Amino acid sequence: MPESFQINSRHVRRQFERAAARYAEADVLARVTAEQMLERLEGINHTPARILELGCGQGRDIDALAKRYPDARIHAMDVAHAMVRQIEPTKGLLTRLLRKTPVIDRLVGTATALPLKAGSVDMVWSNLMLNWLDDPAPALREAHRITQVGGMLMFSTLGPDTLKELRAALGEASCDHIHPFIDMHDLGDALVKAGFADPVMDMDTLTLTYTDFDGLMADLRLSGSTNASEQRARGLGQRTVWRTARERYEQARQDGRLPATFEVVYGHAWKPEPKTIDDGRDIIRFQPYPGRGA
Repeated sequence: MPESFQINSRHVRRQFERAAARYAEADVLARVTAEQMLERLEGINHTPARILELGCGQGRDIDALAKRYPDARIHAMDVAHAMVRQIEPTKGLLTRLLRKTPVIDRLVGTATALPLKAGSVDMVWSNLMLNWLDDPAPALREAHRITQVGGMLMFSTLGPDTLKELRAALGEASCDHIHPFIDMHDLGDALVKAGFADPVMDMDTLTLTYTDFDGLMADLRLSGSTNASEQRARGLGQRTVWRTARERYEQARQDGRLPATFEVVYGHAWKPEPKTIDDGRDIIRFQPYPGRGA
């Protein structure tokens, strides 16, 4: 990712505040990635008691998480107040017992300064949130901080080939209009540097199709997926850029539809036993010698 690239976090919050009212109309990609993440949990022997859904949006992953982990308490957190307000609050104790509804804590905050204590959750679940950060490292360190030893991080994010057709249509102007996304291998390195261990990463390509260019642009706006770069281009000259992009995009039409590619990176990693204490000194663990009593 270019060192000069920076995302305006206030702009990200504002655009998701605006998108909240109609977000459900355009979150097809997030629904697909959530299903894929749930499939990747199959075969993983882990039963969290507390889960942080980081970047929860309207909380549409909560039901699936609660069904899989019925006894877990779920902290649902997003940067946008309007998104979090749409999450149904926790019912009373009697209602929860009768209907088996989950305990949900609604939180508003940022991924780089999580409002949770160290070691307070067993799982961090993050569906298409990391791609809204110009540098995922601080968020990964925070996720590591709040996760218990033996806990896990499960996530999806977008890779560099996302919206490749739109990038091609924009040409040299693409860097002014579309975010660059971090490569899967670089993300794996960032996980290890943040303190996680045994990262498992894979990539999938999803293609959504549209009848016209305006349909794609409408979906991106409704889902809050607009350019939040500090370097985003402004001015009247952008009308010409987009008019040209519209014409070029037609070259990608297949079977009467315009494709939009999304490279999705999936991953999970674990928080291991610490090897050092806070001041940097190594932790030495003594094990009883075999055959000798205590």
